[in-house]
Amino acid sequence: MAIGGLIGLLDDIAALAKLTAASLDDVSAAAGRATAKAAGVVVDDTAVTPQYLQGVTAERELSIVKQIALGSIRNKLMFILPVALLLNHFLPALLPIILMVGGTYLAFEGAEKVWHKLSGKHDDDKPAVEKGPEAEKKIVSGAIRTDLILSAEIMVIALSTVSHQGFWSQMVSLVVVAFFITLLVYGVVALLIRMDDIGLKLAQRDSSGVQTLGRGLVTAMPKVLATISVVGTVAMLWVGGHILMANLGADGTGWFNAPYEWVHHIELGIREVTGVLGSMLGWSFNTLCSAVIGFLVGSVVVGVMHLLPGKKAHAE
Repeated sequence: MAIGGLIGLLDDIAALAKLTAASLDDVSAAAGRATAKAAGVVVDDTAVTPQYLQGVTAERELSIVKQIALGSIRNKLMFILPVALLLNHFLPALLPIILMVGGTYLAFEGAEKVWHKLSGKHDDDKPAVEKGPEAEKKIVSGAIRTDLILSAEIMVIALSTVSHQGFWSQMVSLVVVAFFITLLVYGVVALLIRMDDIGLKLAQRDSSGVQTLGRGLVTAMPKVLATISVVGTVAMLWVGGHILMANLGADGTGWFNAPYEWVHHIELGIREVTGVLGSMLGWSFNTLCSAVIGFLVGSVVVGVMHLLPGKKAHAE
C-alpha cells in the first residue's frame, strides 16, 4: 500500500508539473501574441523617449532613462493593469471603445507629425536645454506622462489578445508583457543614446579598423534616430488605422464593416495569387490600407483640433 500510495503521489506530481508547464506555455504564447500585436506602439514609444533627453549631460542620461523606465513599469502595473482587468471583467464592451479611442489618438499623433513635417515648421515643443535637479524632474515627469498614454494603449491591445482567457492567466500574461515591453523599449533607448559615446571611445583606439567603426557610429546615429522617428510615425498610422478598421467591422454588419471586409478580401486574394510571397504581400497591403485609414482619420482630428480656440491661438 505504501509503494502504491507513493506511485500515485508521484503520478499526481507529474500531472501537476505537466499542467503547470502547459499553463506557462499558454502564458508565454499569450504574452508573445500580445507583444507582437502591440509592436507598432512599442516602436513609437521607443522613438518618442530620446526626444526628452535633448540637452541632458551624458553622465545623467542613463540615470534619467532608469527613472523613466521605473515610472513606466509603475504606470503599467499600478494603474493601467488593474483598471484594464476590472473593465474586461465587468464591462468588456468598453474595451473595443477604449481601443478605438486609443487608435484615434495614435492616428491623430501620426497625422499631426506628417502635416507638421510637410508644413516645414520647426518643432517648438522639444524640451529646452536645462540643468539642475528641477529640470531633471521636469524631463522625467513629462516623459512618464507621455509613456502613460502609450503604455495604456499597449496594455489594452495586449489584453484584447488574451481577453478570452481566465482572470489569472490574463493578469500573468499582462505582467509579463509589462516587464518585457519596458525592458525592451528602455533598453533600446539606453543603447541608442549612448551609441555616439561608444563611437567616440572606439574612435580613440589604436586600431584603424576600430577607429573607422567608431566614426561610423558617431556619423550614423543622427540618421538612425531620424529613421526611428519616421518608423514610429508610420507605425502610429498603421496601428491606429488597423485598430479602427478592425473594431468598427468587428460585428460583421453595417456600413462600417465595408472597409474591413474589402481590405480583408483583397488581402486573401493576394495571398492566394502570389504563392510563396503571399503572406508578406498580403500583410503589406493590409498595413498600407491601415496606414491610409489612420492618416485620413487622423487628419480629420488634426483639422478639428486646430479649429479649437486654444490650439489656434497656440499655433499663431
